[in-house]
Amino acid sequence: MKAVLVGATRGMGRALARLLAGRGDALALLGRDPNELLTSSRDLAARGASGPVVTGHLDLAEPEGFAAALDAAERALGSFDALIVTGGDFAPQETLERDSARLARLLEVNFTGTVVLCQQTAERLARRGGGTICAFSSVAGDRARRSNYLYGASKAGLSVFLDGLGLAYADRGVRVLAVRPGFVKTSMTAGLRVPPFAGEPESVARVVLRALDAGAPVVYVPPIWRWVMLVIRLLPRAVMRRARF
Repeated sequence: MKAVLVGATRGMGRALARLLAGRGDALALLGRDPNELLTSSRDLAARGASGPVVTGHLDLAEPEGFAAALDAAERALGSFDALIVTGGDFAPQETLERDSARLARLLEVNFTGTVVLCQQTAERLARRGGGTICAFSSVAGDRARRSNYLYGASKAGLSVFLDGLGLAYADRGVRVLAVRPGFVKTSMTAGLRVPPFAGEPESVARVVLRALDAGAPVVYVPPIWRWVMLVIRLLPRAVMRRARF
């Protein structure tokens, strides 16, 4: 695989990138922090990535820079056949309720920016016969809950988009994988109460890689969250109004 990764310098993205490097895939890392990108590229090269791990600037809140970033990655890799977007934004519900600018940034990164990037890439891949797009959504988008409906709304929109993208581009050879993590212990969730069934980045990455290789359209990680969310989706609205989670 020749893959372009966005958000692979930490957490689940870094764990997945390390697995890809370990099996000899060619990788390009795109992100905002040049120092983190350089450190990660050296780490991945040492783990066995095919050729130098190239880096480039991409901010999911700045769609005007996407085309140039993808062009540069394409030149460096000599074409690519996969885009993996693990990057995203998070803030507590109470912060988003009070701070409109913070909310706007989160929506821009988690929905608008990620959608535009994936759509642009789908067109690129389709024009040359196909490829794979993988983006990380969240179980928070499966059903609205009072404790995180703003973050959840950004992920619900992304999940619908990824489902539709997979349907629209299947005949043109583009496969789409929507990853829906439950609670995973990363820097993004540091300081939050750890619920049951919390996952670790490394175990999550192994499940995602198997889903990528199998061509699955959706994967819940840890896998038990598929059943947890099935139950939550079936709860009557009256129960959801009383629930505090």
